[in-house]
Amino acid sequence: MRRRNFISATTGTTAAVIAPIIAQHSVGTSDVIRLRSGLDALMALDDTGGGHEGLARAALAGAAEALDKQKQGASQRVRLRLFSIAADYTATAAWSALDAKQTDRAQALLGRALYLAGMGQDPIAEMRVWNSYAMLAHQRREHIEAVDSGQAAQYTAITRRDPLFASLAHARTAIGHSNLNERQAALRSLGHAQEALEKAEFDQPRPSWVAFYGRAELTAITAIVRDRIGDSEQAEAASHKALKAIPKQFRRNRALATTRLALAQLHQRDIDQACSTASHAFELMNGDPIPGRMRSLLGDYYRDLITLAPDANVAREWGDRYRSEWSRA
Repeated sequence: MRRRNFISATTGTTAAVIAPIIAQHSVGTSDVIRLRSGLDALMALDDTGGGHEGLARAALAGAAEALDKQKQGASQRVRLRLFSIAADYTATAAWSALDAKQTDRAQALLGRALYLAGMGQDPIAEMRVWNSYAMLAHQRREHIEAVDSGQAAQYTAITRRDPLFASLAHARTAIGHSNLNERQAALRSLGHAQEALEKAEFDQPRPSWVAFYGRAELTAITAIVRDRIGDSEQAEAASHKALKAIPKQFRRNRALATTRLALAQLHQRDIDQACSTASHAFELMNGDPIPGRMRSLLGDYYRDLITLAPDANVAREWGDRYRSEWSRA
């Protein structure tokens, strides 16, 4: 019931944003602004609860409306902006599929989003899509493709103009290298990400989808990379630092970082502390359905837990909690 209510509430929120747009007959800047505000509303919902079917449907409705508007005699400048917005809405739907680990659907939507980004001549949307392609490849354990996608993100035009986007592209590439056990390449990419971020101006206007990225998120990514290459103590320290800095509204990201902290503790054989930390990830979601991406990470934690401490009481207790949370609708 909670899940149905949440989806209904999400769809209603989006309808409230998009419905006034449909009533407009002349196509111009006001349509662009209203459609963009609808996209921002969806991203705010994603920040708290993560991706889900209602959010994806609302995003695709926004993309369809943007494409319909661009056919209605708008100026070339407005038409390009509407293509760009359609790309962002479609990429948002793709991101929702990624968060739910619906990889085939995500791939199809990312291909569509990349096409629309090209039609809109929008290098930021293009960079967003390549960033998501890297995450898709990671979910499929296609780690060479993840590195290639991260590098494609690095070569988009926006990374030459805005070092924050360059930093994100390097950070995503670092994860790919770490999954290939390419230690030096991973650390080199992390270094490039840090150098670029130090040059970024954080008060510059940017799309809402990239609001998650900054020093805190790079620190969280550093924790992932460090744990993957065997530096569990450094990973734990980075996770603690990230959790102090990730804004409260990014609840899903805080829960993911908490699970990463638990993994780093587990890999140091601190079983009791790791289980306590991992349980806190459930509490952070506060009764909302757990997105597929987080379910997968918690599954990774449980597999490592029963491998390292199969007979520990705390491991059995955590396993009971895990199965209970997993079954929650």
